[in-house]
Amino acid sequence: MRPLIGITGYAEEARFGIWSLPTALAPLAYIDAVERLGGRPLVVPPSEEGVEETLDALDGIVFSGGSDLDPRHYGAEPHPETDGIRPERDRAELLLLQGALALDLPVLATCRGSQVLNVCCGGTLHQHLPELLGHERHRHEPGTFSEHAITLDAETRLGRMLAHHGPVKSHHHQGFDRLGEGLRPFAWADDGTVEGLEAPGRRFAVGVLWHPEFGEDETLFRALVEEAQRFRAERRRAPARV
Repeated sequence: MRPLIGITGYAEEARFGIWSLPTALAPLAYIDAVERLGGRPLVVPPSEEGVEETLDALDGIVFSGGSDLDPRHYGAEPHPETDGIRPERDRAELLLLQGALALDLPVLATCRGSQVLNVCCGGTLHQHLPELLGHERHRHEPGTFSEHAITLDAETRLGRMLAHHGPVKSHHHQGFDRLGEGLRPFAWADDGTVEGLEAPGRRFAVGVLWHPEFGEDETLFRALVEEAQRFRAERRRAPARV
C-alpha cells in the first residue's frame, strides 16, 4: 500500500459559487506532488483535537505554506509588516509538529511550514527581510513566485541530495533568525539568507523557504515518500502498543 502523507490545511475564507465560507483547504500542487511520487495525500485541517489519532494514521507529513506565524510563539512582538496571522492554525500545527518529531515521523516543511519547524525547535524569525536586506527579491510581487539560485552545503545530507538543483520558487518576506535546537542550514540564497534547514539526528525533518511543490525538481517529495514508506514498514513490524 502507498504511504499516507498528511498535508496541513490552510484555514481561510473561500468562495464556492454563491457561497463564501470558512474553509480548510490545501493547494492542489501539494496533493499532485505527493500522488505523483507514490504517496496517498490526506489534507489535515487545523485542529488542536485528535493530534495523536492523526499521527497514528500518517506515515509522513507536509507542513504547507501560508500566512505569517504569530511572533509571540517565539517571544517577539508583531512587526507592522507581519500580517494574516491565524492563531488556530499556529497552535494546531505546533502541536502536530511536536508530535511528529517525537515519533520521528518524516517531515517536509515548506515556506511557512519551515518557519513553524524552526520555531517549534526553539528558533526565531526575522519578521520582514526587506528591512534587513534592502531588497524584495524573495517576494517581488504579491501572488507571483520569485526565482533565485541557492548555494548548497555538500557536506550535508540534503546538500548532497539536491546537488544539481536549479533556481527555486520563493514567495516570503520572513526568514530564519536564530536556528532551532538540532537544526542546521544546508541552503542559502545569494544574499546570504538561510533557505533550507535539516535535522541531522532525525529520519527526515527538512524545512525549505521555497515551494518545491511548484518547482520542476521532485527530489524533496520523492525523498519524503520513500522515507514514509520505510516508516510505514517499520511501524507495521513493531509490536503493538499496549
